[in-house]
Amino acid sequence: MATRHIYETGFDEDVSNDGTTPCPECKGEVRTNSVETVCEDCGLVIDEQRIDHGPEWRAHDQDQRKRTGAPLTAARHDRGLSTEIGRWKDANGNELSGRKRQRLSRMRREQTRGRFQSKAERNLAHGLGEVRRIASVLELSGSVRDQACQLFRSAQTEDLLRGRSIEAIAAASIYGACRCNGHSRLLDDVVDAARVEQSRVANAYKTLNTELGLPTQPVRPSEFIPRLASELDVPAYIRQRARRLAEQSESSGAASGVKPSGFAAACLYKAGREEGRWLTQAEVAEVASVTATTIRSHRDTLKELTG
Repeated sequence: MATRHIYETGFDEDVSNDGTTPCPECKGEVRTNSVETVCEDCGLVIDEQRIDHGPEWRAHDQDQRKRTGAPLTAARHDRGLSTEIGRWKDANGNELSGRKRQRLSRMRREQTRGRFQSKAERNLAHGLGEVRRIASVLELSGSVRDQACQLFRSAQTEDLLRGRSIEAIAAASIYGACRCNGHSRLLDDVVDAARVEQSRVANAYKTLNTELGLPTQPVRPSEFIPRLASELDVPAYIRQRARRLAEQSESSGAASGVKPSGFAAACLYKAGREEGRWLTQAEVAEVASVTATTIRSHRDTLKELTG
């Protein structure tokens, strides 16, 4: 007579015997429930906390599968968990009546008043909104924007906003995120998109870099070659020649201690002269936000380097 094993389980457990896969240790019988897979003989836990990789919706209509909402994001002060109250239509797209719109208007007003629990949360929302605006103007990617938002959160947590404007810290967070990701963004580009002076943004960035220890690397002139070449609309062979000049200067140490964008512009100027493309010192200095004197100084350095 065959022996049948009976297991005492709760009403919420689904227990079954997995006879196809024996225990890897003792080759015994394996028992599987809704939480874990256990060997009956030696007690080895083979698998636990199983994940259901199926869809999360329970809509009976297969054509109207809806998810529960957007994922969490660092770009919002509440991580994106706030509720937005509509104005003219309901969730199904139907027009709302006048009385319903008035009721929703009152609810929206009360929600706006109780949206922030403290002054710090209000400042965080304002700062993250400024970070998103600058990132949109500079056409940065979503990952860089989220890193800048997280950097602003860290600055507020470390009480670095005291005595500094929120706009300056927001612009410095954008510039710091670009530096950490190796983007060739000038401080002038961030300042042009911000609503604060350059000196205040520079001081705020120095504070973030010192207090938070940003993993920034020294900016190399070769990183600015593609960006400046695109603005000057130079051919590919001049761009390649300028990049070789910049890399040669970096390896020899000639580009140390100088403004990388100005040195990159001088490399483009010299490469254009060598290849027969007459770029003026004024136009290359304008795109690099330096003076023509800087271009001439770096040009002489490149002449000595190349012989």
